[in-house]
Amino acid sequence: MTYDTVDLFAGVGGLDLPARAAGLHPVGIERSPDACATRRAAGLATVEGDVRHFGPGDFPDAQRLLGGPPCQTFSATGTGSGRRELDTVLGLVSLMGVRRPVGRELAALADERTALVLEPLRWALAAADAGRAFESVVLEQVPAALPVWNAYAAVLRAEGYSVATGVLKAEQYGVPQTRRRAVLIARLDVPAALPTPTHRPYRPGVGQDGGDGRLLPWVSMRQTLDRPGGFTVVSNYGTGGDPAARGRRTADVPAATVTGKVFRSRVLDPDGAESRFTSGEAGALQTFPADHPWSGRDIGQQIGNAVPPLLGEHILAAALGDAVRHLPAAA
Repeated sequence: MTYDTVDLFAGVGGLDLPARAAGLHPVGIERSPDACATRRAAGLATVEGDVRHFGPGDFPDAQRLLGGPPCQTFSATGTGSGRRELDTVLGLVSLMGVRRPVGRELAALADERTALVLEPLRWALAAADAGRAFESVVLEQVPAALPVWNAYAAVLRAEGYSVATGVLKAEQYGVPQTRRRAVLIARLDVPAALPTPTHRPYRPGVGQDGGDGRLLPWVSMRQTLDRPGGFTVVSNYGTGGDPAARGRRTADVPAATVTGKVFRSRVLDPDGAESRFTSGEAGALQTFPADHPWSGRDIGQQIGNAVPPLLGEHILAAALGDAVRHLPAAA
């Protein structure tokens, strides 16, 4: 099989599904056996392994590079070591741009997952040095990683890319969830831009009819899930830094960020009954198809780590400069 797109840290396929819908032939590199099981069940081309053991030479026909490095060390709910070592990471990006070896410095980082945020740059520069630079590069991470993408941008511009970076709000692209992601889109010799929002941003206390009338209303959990109306979701994590202050959202607003602990969220029905989200429901909040074949163990983590395919659809459309064919409805 000839692959025209490589997806690093591919997870269960949040970027691969819209890439395939766009007529591309992506292959994803993923280390988690469970995520790989789901990918294979969904018919996605998969290399089970560590991205550090591969390079662009292993995929000579690939013209596009996608990636969502692990976010745990940068995430507000993670270890925070990536945020603490941010200045070091930014310095390493600059060194890589001038082709200085950084292996010793990477090994000295407190958590090896922080070093993984630099893998897409290694791939992009190796491809350029081999004379077959990727036509486009698409990367996403938690908002705290935006300075890393900005540092990438300076290096990639020196390689002839046009680059756009910024933080996207998932609900502004039709995702029934207020997830924020730092995104980089780079295009070789073609102007790059982030996708234009199609939906209004969610603001507590402002209904779907409020805001910019030129944009579509944000999408609520009630519109997404096949549940009786009136339910309330009690989040699996605290708000304002207080683990005991569990966030609450009603069915008539978007979900909070879906994390790997999504199955710990409590769903309270109007009659007082309590339940948990099913795999299909949690996947739907991430805009995966209703019949997505979740496989393996720790499905909650697979779902929480994923890029919402609908958000990925908009990002890829911007990166390709074309409309991406729409995915099947999530529910």
